[in-house]
Amino acid sequence: MAFRILVADKLAEEGLDSLKKSGIEFDVKIGLKEDELAAAVPAFDALIVRSGAKVTAKVLQNPGKLKVIARAGVGVDNIDLPAATSKGILVLNTAEASTLSTAEHALALMMSLARKIPQAHAHVASGQWKRTQYQGTQLAGKTLGVVGLGRIGRTVATRALALEMNVVGFDPFFSADSALDGKVKLVRDFDEFLSQIDVITFHVPGGEQTRHLLNHDRLFNKARPNLLVINDSRGEVVDEYALAEALKAHKIAGAAIDVYATEPPPKDHPLFGLDNVVLTPHLGASTDEAQTAVSVEACKYRVAYLTTGQITGAVNAGGVKLDLPADEAPFAKLAARIGTLLTGYAEGGYKTITLRASGTRAPKHMKTLLRLATVELLKPHMDTPVNVINVEHLAHSRGIELVAVHEPNPPQGMVGDIVGIRAETNNGDSHRILGTVYADGLPRVLRIDNFNMDMVPEGQMVLIVNKDQPGVIGTVGTAFGDAHVNIADMVISRDVQPDGSATALMVLKTDSTPPATLLEQLRARPNILRIQPLQLPPRNE
Repeated sequence: MAFRILVADKLAEEGLDSLKKSGIEFDVKIGLKEDELAAAVPAFDALIVRSGAKVTAKVLQNPGKLKVIARAGVGVDNIDLPAATSKGILVLNTAEASTLSTAEHALALMMSLARKIPQAHAHVASGQWKRTQYQGTQLAGKTLGVVGLGRIGRTVATRALALEMNVVGFDPFFSADSALDGKVKLVRDFDEFLSQIDVITFHVPGGEQTRHLLNHDRLFNKARPNLLVINDSRGEVVDEYALAEALKAHKIAGAAIDVYATEPPPKDHPLFGLDNVVLTPHLGASTDEAQTAVSVEACKYRVAYLTTGQITGAVNAGGVKLDLPADEAPFAKLAARIGTLLTGYAEGGYKTITLRASGTRAPKHMKTLLRLATVELLKPHMDTPVNVINVEHLAHSRGIELVAVHEPNPPQGMVGDIVGIRAETNNGDSHRILGTVYADGLPRVLRIDNFNMDMVPEGQMVLIVNKDQPGVIGTVGTAFGDAHVNIADMVISRDVQPDGSATALMVLKTDSTPPATLLEQLRARPNILRIQPLQLPPRNE
């Protein structure tokens, strides 16, 4: 399949060279306005931007065949994530490519602030030599507080330890008591964390949860008077006006800021003109190496997703991983095919879709498996495209609860990695299918409700639930034969109730699609309770 990529911002030549080597067609159109970008994107499979192009909801209103948006860099503020997700468009960034450069800049800010280097430089450059005015503070032996222990935060912490600093961390989403092999202790309460540190550095993604973490009360009443504040993360993390007040009142010792709530900051910004601050214009990832790396990786990641489905640097994939190892990939196929089979059973609006997984392999990818199954369950009922990116959004918007449960043991009578998916409908109906993957790598269905079997779900299939009475199998076989539809394989299972009554399930694999007249003829039979044709992928797809 031929793909096309639109490059809407200037990239390093090395990035464009990687696109040329991939053989994928691409167009470079820089400086497009909103209407122009909206008109252009439907013709492309992927879009690559930096911070210049604004990918708004209007741009994504009619995205055509657009599948993925790549941000060459970390922030995705210029991309409307909810709009992209609702349209099933994957958004990726290249955060890892600029990790080292951003971490180094944070450390450079810290050292410059501690030793008053910018002020000392300006002093000497003006022809003066009053050394005592610029006596700094030693960092070795001081305690650094790292807010956010992601890639950049851990990189900063590692280098601070090499400077013989003590390091503590604050990260509500880091479950362990310590990081970096016990060298960085985690403090759970932010005020307690603040009271222990001499330097604070922020490395968080932003948003309401981290807005004004450092506010007026904490700066004036909780922080140490020798505190140095480093913000190389997001402008809104620190209340800039409260920070300026604290600096003027000497409640803290200094601040080094690279990011601002509004960029560029207004000319009357309160931090301007203060002698105990270091200010840079958002230079965290601004190195030759980082800018080349983000361009190259943006191009490589997009090519990988389009050609193989590999997801790297996802911003809105919610834990989905499609490039699974060879021994785990068949479980993705199994989950999707179970979802398709369930569409032949579950009627009415879904209330809850639950995935349960046991064993050593399947539970690693429950989010992915659940989304793949849900895609197939929702697809027949939606008039918009459904994929693993937007399926959770679509489900929640319709009041459908998605549940994933890691079972410590497989269901009774089964062994190994078992995947079970249950669909509960609003009318109280509930159906479950269990399956596994054998050593041959083929997905197997082991149970449909109470019907036990061992069957590879593939190709054209027909599910028939009937009263367990003599002659039904013959009736079905004759009807298919008269319609010139060959039955290639058949699995039959019985479910006997305590009162002795029984129903049976026939799962037929046919060489061609059964005509509607055949299905209606069988539905009219009093001993046929349900009949549903299904089309699944071939065995090796």
